[in-house]
Amino acid sequence: MSLGWKKTAAGLVTAGLLVGSLAACSQERESGSGGGEGGAASAEDTLVGIAMPTKSLERWNRDGQHLEELLQGSSYETTLQYADNKVDQQITQIENMINQGADVLVIAPIDGTTLGPVLEQAASQDITVIAYDRLINDTPNVDYYATFDNYEVGKMQGEFIVEQLDLENAAGPFNLEPFAGSPDDNNAKFFFSGAWDVLKPYVDEGKLVVPSGKAPASNDEWQSIGIQGWGSDTAQAEMENRLNSFYGGGQKVDVVLSPNDSLALGIAQALEGAGYAPGAEYPVLTGQDADLANVQNMLAGKQSMTVWKDTRTLGDQVAKMVEQIIEGQEVQVNDEETYENGEKVVPTFLLPPVVVTPDTVESSLVESGFYAADDLGL
Repeated sequence: MSLGWKKTAAGLVTAGLLVGSLAACSQERESGSGGGEGGAASAEDTLVGIAMPTKSLERWNRDGQHLEELLQGSSYETTLQYADNKVDQQITQIENMINQGADVLVIAPIDGTTLGPVLEQAASQDITVIAYDRLINDTPNVDYYATFDNYEVGKMQGEFIVEQLDLENAAGPFNLEPFAGSPDDNNAKFFFSGAWDVLKPYVDEGKLVVPSGKAPASNDEWQSIGIQGWGSDTAQAEMENRLNSFYGGGQKVDVVLSPNDSLALGIAQALEGAGYAPGAEYPVLTGQDADLANVQNMLAGKQSMTVWKDTRTLGDQVAKMVEQIIEGQEVQVNDEETYENGEKVVPTFLLPPVVVTPDTVESSLVESGFYAADDLGL
């Protein structure tokens, strides 16, 4: 199966448009051993450590592979490690990268609040740290952050629900079941806040009702409905419990806010088990990441949309940041206000997400080279 991870011409055009659409500013490098005033180091003498959270989600496999291929293609030495969603394992892997003499660390944290001590070690070795897609919190020793506009991701999901249910005009009420992401993932609060800022006024008005009662009173309470580790099985069990406990007597769920595709996969399984079938009565179900199984579900009528974060462009941007660091250049960022990690505002490069629906799968995902048509049965 081809996932289109080689940089096709279409993929390069897409990446260029996305990066080019953002007005970037620059941030002077403050630390790191690869460049600085003494001049640039050679790529061959540079080790980049890449710490990814898990192989259990399809997207992290794609992210790690793509970034490693880009860096190795530019002659950097790399070490890529996955931590099986175990915080202690990730810390050990980062320690090993430091001991191996890494010049730059690219880290997608499992729990963004636990890495302070190990990043203290990195700082003592003048190692530059880039937080990849998930912010690293409660430490001054993170130099840059690269991610997508995660609040916008949630906002897109909320706006899609408003449009699909015609909440501006329809009388309702519609039965909503909201889910949030893993409580230890900093991004999850942005996803939920973006969606809840759109949807909560309709909950307050009574056009959206939550039979399970699992409707956070504010954005700050999002963790109360979070699914640990973004587990599909956990989301399926939670949805089954809600359906069995609160949807008797022929009552139907109309819409499920799922922050990502892993949760949506489990939720779709629960819906199928409860007798919901694709068609006009199937609930609106959101997602994120454009995972293969979920895109196939979309085409089969079992998921309504996904927010696509073309992680190739994220890898492209991070590879560019690594090069700028090592060569002692200014590092491009375009947000120096939003991402306060408890110790500092982390200079950030934001990339734009894209809504994909069944009608736009081919134009968005196939024509860009993200998937081959054969992967999707098209």
